[in-house]
Amino acid sequence: MICEKCGKNHATTHIKTVVNGIVKEYNLCSTCAAESGYGSTGITGMLASLLGEVSQPTLKNQKQCSLCGTTFADIAHSGKMGCSQCYKTFREELLPYIKRIHGASSHAGKIPNRAPLVVRPKEKTIDDLRQELSRLVAEEKYEQAAVIRDKIKEMEGK
Repeated sequence: MICEKCGKNHATTHIKTVVNGIVKEYNLCSTCAAESGYGSTGITGMLASLLGEVSQPTLKNQKQCSLCGTTFADIAHSGKMGCSQCYKTFREELLPYIKRIHGASSHAGKIPNRAPLVVRPKEKTIDDLRQELSRLVAEEKYEQAAVIRDKIKEMEGK
């Protein structure tokens, strides 16, 4: 397969991006991939490239982790935290990037049934139910949408 960018070299890198539900796929040679910013490998390379867009403050003004001495510039360069305290120290700087990478800043994963202290997820708000209602109507699942509509009316009545 030939590189889609230069049209000369053999494509060695396959890139698949999903932006707002639109999937685009590219086949690039290693040179074009590196020029496009896909030269780093592994999760740390990806994190470093995402965090590397941060404007670097002067060395005197850099905040450091009180436990390990790591600066945000170090994290942006390597893509790795120095210690667990770094997450607390650089929380404000990291939140926009965590949201950009994961889509949210709080974990909402599954809870195993066999967990000794099962924490129940919070109940859905009216806004959450309205979004789900819109999704069900768009998918033409009208019976499920009617159930959600009734839940919304019940919650609004309280």
